[in-house]
Amino acid sequence: MKHLTHPQLWFVCGSQHLYGEGPLAQVADHAAQIAAALDASDAVPLTIVAKGVLTTPEEIRALCRQADAEPSCAGLILWMHTFSPAKMWIGGLSTLHKPFVHLHTQFGRDLPWDSIDMDYMNLNQSAHGDREAGFLHTRLRLNRKVVVGHWADPDVHARLGAWARAAWAWADWQGARFVRFGDNMRNVAVTDGDKVSAEMKFGFSVNTHGIGDLAERIDAATDADVQALIDTYLREYDVAEALRPGGERHGSLIDGARIEVGLRAFLQEGGYRGFTDTFEDLRGLTQLPGLATQRLMADGYGFGGEGDWKTAALVRAMKVMAHGLPGGTSFMEDYTYHLEPGKHQVLGSHMLEVCPTIADGRPRLEVHPLGIGGKDDPVRLVFDAQTGPAINVSLIDLGSRFRLVLNEVDSVEHPPLPQLPVARAVWECRPDFKTACAAWIHAGGAHHTGYSTAVTTEMIEDFAAMAGVELAVIDADTRLREFRQTLQLSDLYHLLAQGLRA
Repeated sequence: MKHLTHPQLWFVCGSQHLYGEGPLAQVADHAAQIAAALDASDAVPLTIVAKGVLTTPEEIRALCRQADAEPSCAGLILWMHTFSPAKMWIGGLSTLHKPFVHLHTQFGRDLPWDSIDMDYMNLNQSAHGDREAGFLHTRLRLNRKVVVGHWADPDVHARLGAWARAAWAWADWQGARFVRFGDNMRNVAVTDGDKVSAEMKFGFSVNTHGIGDLAERIDAATDADVQALIDTYLREYDVAEALRPGGERHGSLIDGARIEVGLRAFLQEGGYRGFTDTFEDLRGLTQLPGLATQRLMADGYGFGGEGDWKTAALVRAMKVMAHGLPGGTSFMEDYTYHLEPGKHQVLGSHMLEVCPTIADGRPRLEVHPLGIGGKDDPVRLVFDAQTGPAINVSLIDLGSRFRLVLNEVDSVEHPPLPQLPVARAVWECRPDFKTACAAWIHAGGAHHTGYSTAVTTEMIEDFAAMAGVELAVIDADTRLREFRQTLQLSDLYHLLAQGLRA
C-alpha cells in the first residue's frame, strides 16, 4: 500500500511502590510476557512494545508526552497489574493526544484455590486496579475501548486487533494530504464541507490543484512507461479484443494508461494518500479517469467522485484498517433499487470508479460510452462484487460537527447485467430495506460511501471513538423509532460534550 507506515503500540503497565521491589519485579516480568504474547498474535497487525511499569505521576506524565511526540507510536495499551492510584494518571492522561485501549486482564488465568494467600491477592489486583483506572478515564471523559478477558484468549486478541487497525488508520490520517482535481460537482450539498474543521478534527489536509496541473503530468508520461502499463493490463485482466494491440479501440487503452501513469506520478510526487475528480472539470484530459482510479484504489489510495474529499479520506482510512485482511474496500454509491416484494435490494456502482479489490473473479477491461463529461469513451474494469457480509460507511459534515453513518449489509448474487458495463455490487440491507434506508436518510448519510467486505463495524466504532465523532450504526437490531430518538439525544450530547469535560 502506498505511503503506509507501520507504527507501534506501546504496552504500559501501572502499579505503585506500596508492595515493595520484589512484587514490582514480578509485575514487570508479567507485563513483558503479556506484551510479547500480544505482539506475537496474528490478530494484532502492529508491533507491540513493552514500556515497563509506571509507578509515579512523573513517570506517567513523561511517558504520555513521549508517546505524543513519537510519530512511530500509534497508541497505548493500558493495564493495571496491581493497584495504581488513579490520581497519579491525571497529569499524563489529561494531555495525551494518542488513542488508548484499556485492557482489563490479569496475569494468571486460574485462581490457585488450594494455595491462594494475601501475597497472591496483593500481587494480582487487576480486578479492582482496573476499576480505579476506569473511574478516572470516565471522570476525564476520555474516549477509549475497554477489552476484558484473559490476555491469552483469542477473543481478546481479536478485539485488540480491531482497535489496532483503527489506531493504524487514525495514525495514517495525521498529516495525510488529499488532493482535489477541480472543485465539487456544482450545486451538490453532501459532497461539500468545511476542510478547515476537518483538518482540526481529523489531522488531514485537503487542497486543490487545477485539472491543468494533472494534464501536464499526464502529457509528460513517456511512451515506454505507457507501454509497460499496457503490458500489465494484458497480464492481469481479461482485455476486450477491441482494446488489445491491433484492435480498433487500442488507442483508448493507450489514453487510459497514459492517464494512469501521469496521475500515479502526481500522487506519488506530492505524497498524497487520496484524491478526487469531477466529470464537470476535465479540460486537458481525453477521458474521465476510470481504470486509473480503480487501480490506484487497489493500491490503497482513497478516492471520492465529484470532488467528495470526505469520502476519499474515509476510503483511505478503511483501506488502512483492511490492510492484510481478506476481502476488499472501495468507493461506492447507492445507485438504484430492486423493489420486488420480499426481495428489496440495492444496486451499488458508480460511473466507473469501483475498486477491483472487491471483485469476484478476474475483472474484464472494456471501453464504453459515458453519457456525461463530454470526453472520449473511457476504459474501465467490469466485474461483479464478492458476496457475503459487508459494511457501507458515510462521513458527513453537519456544520457543527461530523458524523459517521454505517449500515451493515449482505452482498448477494444477482442476475447477469449484460447491458451495464460497470463494476457493481448488489446487497440487502440490515435489518431490512425500508428501515435501513429510512434510518440512513434520517441520519443524513451521503450517497457516496466507503464499502468493505474486510472492515468490521467494531473497527469503525473504535475509529469513531478515536476521532471523537458520532457513529450512527444501522444493523440487525435497529428499530427506527429508537434510532431517531438516539439521533436527537446525540445532537444534545455533542452540544454539551465540551462542557462535560470540565
